[in-house]
Amino acid sequence: MKTTRSSRLFSQALDILPGGVDSPVRAFRAVGASPLFIRRASGAHIDDVDGNRFIDYVMSWGPLIHGHAPRGLVKALNAAAARGTSFGAPSPLEVELAARVRQLMPALERVRFVSSGTEATMSAVRLARAATGRERIVKFEGCYHGHADSFLVKAGSGALTLGTPTSPGVTRATAADTLVASYNDLDSVGRAFDANRGQISAVIVEPIAGNMGVVPPCQGFLHGLREMCSAHGALLIFDEVITGFRASAGGTQATAGVRPDLTCLGKIIGGGLPVGAYGGRADLMDMISPAGPVYQAGTLSGNPLAMTAGLWSLNNLKPKLYAYLAALSARLAAGLADAARAARISLQVNVVGSVLTPFFTDRPVRDYASATTSDTSRYATFFRGMLRRGIYPPPSQFEAWFLSGAHTIRDVDATIRAAHAAMKEIAAPHGRQDRSVAG
Repeated sequence: MKTTRSSRLFSQALDILPGGVDSPVRAFRAVGASPLFIRRASGAHIDDVDGNRFIDYVMSWGPLIHGHAPRGLVKALNAAAARGTSFGAPSPLEVELAARVRQLMPALERVRFVSSGTEATMSAVRLARAATGRERIVKFEGCYHGHADSFLVKAGSGALTLGTPTSPGVTRATAADTLVASYNDLDSVGRAFDANRGQISAVIVEPIAGNMGVVPPCQGFLHGLREMCSAHGALLIFDEVITGFRASAGGTQATAGVRPDLTCLGKIIGGGLPVGAYGGRADLMDMISPAGPVYQAGTLSGNPLAMTAGLWSLNNLKPKLYAYLAALSARLAAGLADAARAARISLQVNVVGSVLTPFFTDRPVRDYASATTSDTSRYATFFRGMLRRGIYPPPSQFEAWFLSGAHTIRDVDATIRAAHAAMKEIAAPHGRQDRSVAG
């Protein structure tokens, strides 16, 4: 596989962009490689500047549930762009998309659009503090809610990939107001409430963790959080930036039957364009300026191109799509587990709907501690082996793989064949074989 042009571009980027990239995980450092520069994408495939083609399982980190550049979306965007790319004023599109979001997620009685998931989570926490008159929040170890100061305390995703559980520049006072509990451990949440009575404004959680790899909630975990928050007068915030419209058309809150007070969204509601949103109970959202005193603003909020993409994406979510994606993900998860078993490599595959993560560990992965038992050097070898065979998985052990409606059984089967070969490469250098494999 030739990477001459990507290497040249990366050298140029290092001279002008911090670390040569605009988001840390893209640097490929966690997998011992240099990033590929992508020139185009279509369906389930991406092409780099050197002419290499890959089956893509990053899918822009989740929003492309319909695949890259679907024809209908491109047509809608072209028409929207011809009418104007940004108004800085209200448009009918944002009203229409907000109504569609509320229809799919009734808990969002009011919706405010922003330009990123980080803006959404940051704003939701500010609102929670204003509504409760309390300053502290509870988050979960390994969950990632964007790069606002309040969340960079033992964060996952990019920070976890680079081995930095906290970020310099976050003040001690800010960190002190963020309490960290263990995902899938209600007792740890209870201890936080007991030790900080009357001080916790909200619990924010990825209802399906996606930033330490995919980790589903244990039975009763989300219901337990709802009960605890209600009992202690705190708000429950679901960060469904990844899981919103991925887990189901109604998000994880619909499949779990748990109604949060506030919900943060992103990814799919932009159809691949930059967007985020937060919403929830009307009495809470009516505290947001100009309806109320809690200030939040953004020039590109409700951008007509992003709203157009979101409408097209949400309007094309059908039950048939979710059934297809679930079957495809199950086939891929089973195939990855089989490939590891054949090579006698320890692997755990967590899969929920159209997202999955293969963890190179012999332990079931249910929280941050078990996720970090994964052998990241083995994942790096696996990643490089898959890349050479035309498969583009996430460049980190601690990220989700995403499937789309554009992926085919043929794509998945090609990926499984590549995995068998890549797993053999892992087993050979170690001179030993593992026996524990689970899917």
